[in-house]
Order: sequence, then structure tokens, then C-alpha cells
Amino acid sequence: MNRDFKTEPVRAAILMVIAMALIGVIDNLISLVADHIGLWQFHLSRAMLAVPLILLLSVAGLGTIKPNSFWRVAVRSMLLGVSMLCYFGALGIMPIAQALAGLFTSPIFILLITAFGMGQRIGFWRISAAVLGFTGTIVVLQPDLEAFDWAILLPVAGGFFYALSAIATRALCEGESTLSLLFGTMATLGIFGALGSLWFWMVPVPFEAADFLTRGWVTDMTSVIWMIAAQAVVSVGGVFLIIRAYQIGEASYVSVFEYSVMIFGPLFAWVAFGQGLGPAQMVGIAMIAVAGAIIALRSRSGSVSS
Repeated sequence: MNRDFKTEPVRAAILMVIAMALIGVIDNLISLVADHIGLWQFHLSRAMLAVPLILLLSVAGLGTIKPNSFWRVAVRSMLLGVSMLCYFGALGIMPIAQALAGLFTSPIFILLITAFGMGQRIGFWRISAAVLGFTGTIVVLQPDLEAFDWAILLPVAGGFFYALSAIATRALCEGESTLSLLFGTMATLGIFGALGSLWFWMVPVPFEAADFLTRGWVTDMTSVIWMIAAQAVVSVGGVFLIIRAYQIGEASYVSVFEYSVMIFGPLFAWVAFGQGLGPAQMVGIAMIAVAGAIIALRSRSGSVSS
């Protein structure tokens, strides 16, 4: 039976919204995980559960984990891995709305990289969107200029590397299977987690002085193992749906629906943990979402005047 291509954008949008709902809810657990273990232990432990799950999905016939090009997938996995280290690190030390706001500066960085690094011309609409998105990020993050904390730039660094990984996905990984990309990402995060855990084992920081980013290995994981398991299962499912959505839908169209996580994440944080947003922060989130949508849709038009 021939598949009606007109249904593909709808399917892609639905998959992306479902993925964002899953991720928006499950990422809220990181604030609880951060009270017990460190970032590096979390990523290593999650990878030890997620990688076998991905292998099972491959055995079940949902795709191959073998990449067409090992080094291309490795480059993309490294960039996305660094992005996720920054994002999850931010989740452990700030509200999810702020972490997401920083991560979703990625369309702005994609625009700047393609304009100044790859020579693509951009016009009024996308320049205006970049300014709008940057302003929205400042509004949400609300940096204190008198007592500036560099940690607030952590999710923005995540957005920068997320942009690089998106560019690498398009430029290097066309034709790679969903599972090979997912396996590469989770395995890379596991390696990062192992290296970080080893470092803080050799150069320990006292537990009472350590935070989520600098805490070494904690032997007793009984209070958080269920959270790590939930994160592993849901994140594998969510990322699988994200990659699949981009494979069956046009990228600039699908990316607009990625912003729905900025509704699901803060909404669950408010319901479950009482993390409220001020009116200004809500406006800032809307500004970031509108900016990303404009950049995506004007990029799809392919017009140099966009």
C-alpha cells in the first residue's frame, strides 16, 4: 500500500509533541537526582541501563546500531554529548524553565554559524528573530549583573553545542539509522560519565562542599535508582521519537513543535514541585519560541531575503 506523503508532516508533528511531553516530564527528576548523586554518576548509570535497551530494540528489528560512517556518527555524538552534559548540569542547579531557555538558544546559534561560518545570507526576519530570541533568553535567565554567576551560562553553552550537533546531523549523518544515532549519543554520554567519575575519584571534592557538577561517586544509590531507570527508559523512547520525527518530516517544520517542551517541562515542574514562573519569564519563553519558529519557517523558505 502506498503511503500518502501528506500524512507525514502530521505524523512527524505528533511524534515530536509526544516526545517533548515525555522529556518535559522526565527531565524534572534531575532536580531530585541532584540531591543524592552527581552529574557524572548519573550519566554513567543511565547509559548502563539505556545502551542494553537500545540493543534490545535493534534485536527486535527496529533498526541497526551499526553506523554507515563511524567517525561521522562519533563527531555528532560528541557534540550532542557535550550539549547534554551542559543541559543536565543546568537542570541540577536551576529551574527547568531556565535550563530549557538556554538550550533553545540553539536556533540562534545555528543561524549565526551558518551565516558567519558557512557564508549563508540572512535577512531582516531571521536577524529580528535572533534578537528576539536572545532578549527572551535574558528575560528568562534573569542574570544578576552585580553578582554574576557563570553557571547561568551553562544551558546557553548547551544550546551552542546542540546547534553544532544539529548541523553535524544534517551535514554528516544523512542516511544513518535512528538507533545508530541514539546508540552513539547514549554510549558517548556513558563514556563522559565514566571519565568524570574517574576524575572526581582521583581528585575528590568533599560531599558537603560538592554540587551536582563536582560530586564524586556515591555508593548508596537506592534512593535514586528508580529515577535513573525511569530516565533511561523514557529518554530512549523520547529521543527515538525525536529522531524518527526528523526522519519522516521536513526539519524546519518539525523543529517548531520541539518548543512544546517549554510548555510541558515548566508545567509539570509547577504541578509537581511548585516551581512557578513570573509573568516576565512567561513572556521570555514565548519570545524564544516565536523566535525559533520564525527562524525555522523562514529557513524553510530558502529565501536569501528571509
